[in-house]
Amino acid sequence: MSNQRIQKPTLTGHRFKTRKRDEKERFDPSQFQESIVQGLNQSGSDLEAVAKFLDASGAKLDYRRYAETLFDILVAGGMLAPGGSLSEDMTQTEFCVFKAEEDMETMQAHAQVFNKLIRRYKYLEKGFEEEIKKLLLFLKGFTESERNKQAMLTGILLANGTLSASILSSLFNDNLVKEGVSACFAVKLFKSWLSERDISSVAASLRRVGMDNRLMELFPPNKRSCEHFSKYFNDAGLKELSDFAKNQQSIGARRELQKEIEDQMSRGDPLKDIIAFIREEIKKNNISEQTMIGLIWSSVMSSVEWNKKEELVTEQAIKHLKQYSSLLKAFTSQGFSEVTLLLKVQEYCYDNIHFMKAFQKIVILLYKADVLSEEVILKWYNEAHLTKGKSFFLEQMKTFVEWLKNAEEESESESEEEDTD
Repeated sequence: MSNQRIQKPTLTGHRFKTRKRDEKERFDPSQFQESIVQGLNQSGSDLEAVAKFLDASGAKLDYRRYAETLFDILVAGGMLAPGGSLSEDMTQTEFCVFKAEEDMETMQAHAQVFNKLIRRYKYLEKGFEEEIKKLLLFLKGFTESERNKQAMLTGILLANGTLSASILSSLFNDNLVKEGVSACFAVKLFKSWLSERDISSVAASLRRVGMDNRLMELFPPNKRSCEHFSKYFNDAGLKELSDFAKNQQSIGARRELQKEIEDQMSRGDPLKDIIAFIREEIKKNNISEQTMIGLIWSSVMSSVEWNKKEELVTEQAIKHLKQYSSLLKAFTSQGFSEVTLLLKVQEYCYDNIHFMKAFQKIVILLYKADVLSEEVILKWYNEAHLTKGKSFFLEQMKTFVEWLKNAEEESESESEEEDTD
C-alpha cells in the first residue's frame, strides 16, 4: 500500500450564470411612480376613469412591492419623505386626495376609488392600513386642509369597513397628543364616521379592537378626565361620542368595583365591612341601588369555583348564597332592585347551563331570607320575566307561585274576617 497521500478532488470548470428569473429585481419606485402619475394625469378629475386605470394597471405594475408608493401618490400626489413632506425630485400629480375639494361628497368619491382598488387586489389591505397609520403619524407635516381631508376620508373608510379602528393607535403618539393635533383630528374623523354610521356601530368597531377604552389618550395625561373629554367633544358638536366615552369610563369603574368586592369576599372580609365599603362607593360615585345589586350578584357568583356536575352545583349554590344573603338584602330595599336581582338570577341560570334546574331553589332561598318579596316574585312570573329560558323557568316556578297566591288569598281572607269581627 502506497504511503502517498491521495489528493482530494477539486471542483473546476465554468461558473454557471444566474438565471434571469432568479435575479432579484432592484427596488426602484421612481419608474413605478412615473407610470402611476402619468395614468392619473391622463384620467384627470374623472374618478371613475382613475378607478379603471388602477384596476387595469395592477396586472402590469407591481402593486404588491410598491404599495406604499401607490398609496402615497393617491393621497398626497407623490412619494412622501419621513415627516410628511413630498419628495421634490419625483414627478407629482394634482389628482389626489390632498389636492381635491374639502367636502364630504368629494371625499366619499375618493373613498370609492380605494374601496374598488382593495376589493380588486385583496393583498393591498394590510399595506393600506399601514399607510394610513403612517399618514396619521405625519399629521404635523400636513396643512390644516390636508389634515381635514385625511380625517374625512379616514372616517368614511372606517364607516364602510375598509379600515379597522386599530389604525387609531397612531393618534396616541406623544408628540401629536401633546400639541393637540390628535384631538383636533379626531373631531373631524368622528364627525365623518358618524355621518355614515350611528354611534352603536362606531362603538362596536372600537370595541372589536379594544379602542373603546382608549379615547381619553387623545389628550395629554393632565387633561385625561371625563369632564375635559365631555366638554371638548360637546363643544365640537359630538355629544354622542362624549356620552359613549362617559359610559365606557363608568363601565370601567364598575368593573374595578366588582373586582374589589370579589377580592374582599375572597379574603373573607366581614360582611359588615363589605356592606360599609359598597355604601361608601354608592355615595361617592352616585351609583343607583339597581345598578349596585347587579354588580353584587356578579361578584357573589364569581367569587367561587363552581362544581361542573349539575346534581352537586345546586347544593353548592344554596350554601354559598346563604352565606351572602344579608349582603344581597342590604341592597334590595326597593322593588326595582328586587326585580333587577331576580332578572340577574334568571339570566345567570340560563347562561350557565348547570344552574338551569337550580333557579327555583335559589329564588325560594332568597324569598325565605327576605331578599325577594312575594309581590316581586309574582310580578316577575306574570309580566317582568326575560325571554331567556322563559317557559322552562316559569314551569319550575309554577307550584311555588300557586302556593304564594293561595297564601296571599288566605291572608286577605283572614284580614276580612278580623275586620268583620
